[in-house]
Parts: sequence; C-alpha cells; structure tokens
Amino acid sequence: MKSILLIGLGRFGHHMAEQLNRLNHQVMAVDIREDRVNDILPIVTNAQIGDATNAEFLKSLGISNFDLCIVAIANDFQSSLEITSLLKEMGAPLVVSRAEQDLQVKFLLRNGADEVVYPEKQVAKWAAIRYTSDHIFDYIELDDSYAMFEVAVPKDWVGMTIGQIDIRKRYNINIVALKYKDHMDVGISPETVLTSENRMLVVGEYKNLKKYFHI
Repeated sequence: MKSILLIGLGRFGHHMAEQLNRLNHQVMAVDIREDRVNDILPIVTNAQIGDATNAEFLKSLGISNFDLCIVAIANDFQSSLEITSLLKEMGAPLVVSRAEQDLQVKFLLRNGADEVVYPEKQVAKWAAIRYTSDHIFDYIELDDSYAMFEVAVPKDWVGMTIGQIDIRKRYNINIVALKYKDHMDVGISPETVLTSENRMLVVGEYKNLKKYFHI
C-alpha cells in the first residue's frame, strides 16, 4: 500500500482514483472544483478543494510524506507544469505527470517530472496494433527497444515443442508463458507442445517481434 497524492480530477484523474482504490492505496485527491472533489470522496481516503499552483496550499499537504504524486490535469498545461515543478521542489520522491502533446513531455521531464504518461497517444498506439492484427491480442512496451506481446501460435508451430522451434536462438525472442482459455502456464519447458488453442506471451526486441510476427 502506498500513500498517493492525486492532483486533477477530470476524466483521467477520476479513472486513476478508481483504479488506485481497487488496489487499496491511500489516496489524497485534490482539485480546484468542489463538484469534482465531492464526487470523488466515496472512493478515496481524503480529498481537498484547492488550487495546487498555490505554493502555500501545496505545502500544507505535506508533499514529502507521499510515496507518489500524480499530476493528472488536462487542458491547462501551464498549471500542470507549475505544479510538477513545485512538487519536486517540496521534496516529492516520485512525480508522474500527464501530457497531451509530444512537446509537453519534454517540458515536464525538464521541470521535475520523474515519469510522464501520455494516455491518448499510448492508447491509440495500443489500439492500432491490437485491432489491425488478427493474431495480436495484447502488448506492453517495456522500454524504447523491448516489448511483450500476446500472440496466436503460428500455424507452422502447431504440434511442435518449444525446443524444436528454438525461437530464442533463431530470433532472440523468448516465450515466457502460454495462455489457455481458463488459465496461464508459466511453467513451460523445451518439451512443452504448442497447440492452436494456445496464445503465447513473447518478449524481445520490438524490431525482432515486429519482423517475425508481422506486426
């Protein structure tokens, strides 16, 4: 369980609060609008109405006591940038800020953000890959070079063992788990046989995954 300060309770901030609540974290939610604060109260530990660009108000929250500070403000980049900078100056150990444009990412990182989330761009990329490929079911970017994909078993692999395919040696790609209809198997071995009902979780360099699995 972590202590989290969430600033900005628009749609993204509200969804974030809901997910943090499901994960049983302690959340202090802040927004300048009373209606948003009242709406979020049932699902957070505490909430306050206030202008987070005001240094005195922000200081009163005890910033250094939070494990994580999330700046989820949309449509007001100047305020987001000011709050991000103030949080870091006040000793926030980890600041994650929301961006809506590529240029904003650079400014936020230069002005105190440890990480930046860009939900519209990230979801658009995920959806483009997911829904234009019949054999791709999910994926996660691990960094700029590596990714994990959930993919269908290629037809020419059905009935073969993982050892026979030897995808690690041939393509520098690792099969880390197999998904079935009702469970996931992470205890795979070179003797594990692939079937048409399986989905594979594969990890490797994005360029290799893209080339082999026609992403």
